[in-house]
Amino acid sequence: MTSVPLDPADAPRPDGGAPRPTGTHLTADAPRPAGAPRPVDARRANAPADERLRRWRLVLGGDEADGTGRALAGQDAAMDGALTALYGKGNGTQSGRDRSAGLGASAPSVARWLGDIRTYFPSSVVQVMQRDAIDRLGLSALLLEPEMLEAVEADVHLVGTLLSLNKAMPETTKETARAVVRKVVEDLEKRLATRTRASLSGALDRSARVTRPRHHDIDWNRTIAANLKHYLPEHRTVVPERLIGYGRASRSVRKEVVLCVDQSGSMAASVVYASVFGAVLASMRSVATRLVVFDTAVVDLTDQLDDPVDVLFGTRLGGGTDINRALAYCQSQITRPADTVVVLISDLYEGGIRHEMLKRVAAMQASGVQFVTLLALSDEGTPAYDREHAAALAALGAPAFACTPDLFPDVMAAAIEKRPLPVPDAG
Repeated sequence: MTSVPLDPADAPRPDGGAPRPTGTHLTADAPRPAGAPRPVDARRANAPADERLRRWRLVLGGDEADGTGRALAGQDAAMDGALTALYGKGNGTQSGRDRSAGLGASAPSVARWLGDIRTYFPSSVVQVMQRDAIDRLGLSALLLEPEMLEAVEADVHLVGTLLSLNKAMPETTKETARAVVRKVVEDLEKRLATRTRASLSGALDRSARVTRPRHHDIDWNRTIAANLKHYLPEHRTVVPERLIGYGRASRSVRKEVVLCVDQSGSMAASVVYASVFGAVLASMRSVATRLVVFDTAVVDLTDQLDDPVDVLFGTRLGGGTDINRALAYCQSQITRPADTVVVLISDLYEGGIRHEMLKRVAAMQASGVQFVTLLALSDEGTPAYDREHAAALAALGAPAFACTPDLFPDVMAAAIEKRPLPVPDAG
């Protein structure tokens, strides 16, 4: 279906309520300054008035106040029915939890609805509607039924919801849930593993260079570049004052990485991504990786890193937060501080002892540990976080910032090489 922008001036004037999301990608023009001419859009000029009316009818939902008077038939009616089942149209309102819902309370009816929306809407819209159904209509319990899970569009947010329901999940559903989680995890690994290994392998090679190499370990390109000022024209040669070479222990552990992950409910997506990255890092011989998850208790999941699905089902989303206790455990596991990177992934809402947490971070840094604080490891934008704690960490030289999965390899490479981190610009 061709996407046609809509101009608010063309729209019927509803008495209230926001448009419903649809899969037709309808957009509105930005407001024009007073007296400015309306820009001409060739697509709008060529679009029949009836088509614009049809699209506004799908957006506004068909209440008496939508002003279109437009009837829908065929696929349009089916799309509208799927939207109405979720967003409803109770008592003339179109917003918030006042809307009624038509999905009922049985998994089969919800599974049919999930099939409908996958037929009529693109995957990205389906995932949004699924999250709305879970959040707005309280359908989390239905995810405990296998037929429901088989119908969903799997994504990171769904995995987070399943993990939060893990303890309540009946045995008949667990295998289906694991299959859903495994599909998401395998897709993420395919997307993220190659770049992660490439970025970190390069960083490890560079950080392993030595200044007193054996002859066959000399990096001649870097050695010549570093000694050009010692060029002797009369002999047409460079006298190397400093040799640069590669470390010989290419297969030995060069760096230790500790992922310390907050498993409170708001960090669900971060837990999923951290588990995948932990498994990727653990597959690299030159990196010793430890994965620690925490709420008010601390759990070391390092021995499960060969299977990130096992890691995820070993987490327990929800509960309080004791960052200080988690960092105390991580600190106790560090044996080579100068070669260790600690990544704290948390929104920093600390339920433990704040000043002790900050003292612990300062002590690790003083010993040579590279300390990185990620407020979120997810695809979303700026997360909610404790700004006071973030500012206190930044004052210690440990900037706190959100990180997308695609940027994470660059962050880790910079930390390994002890370069400035690629911190996003504020604002």
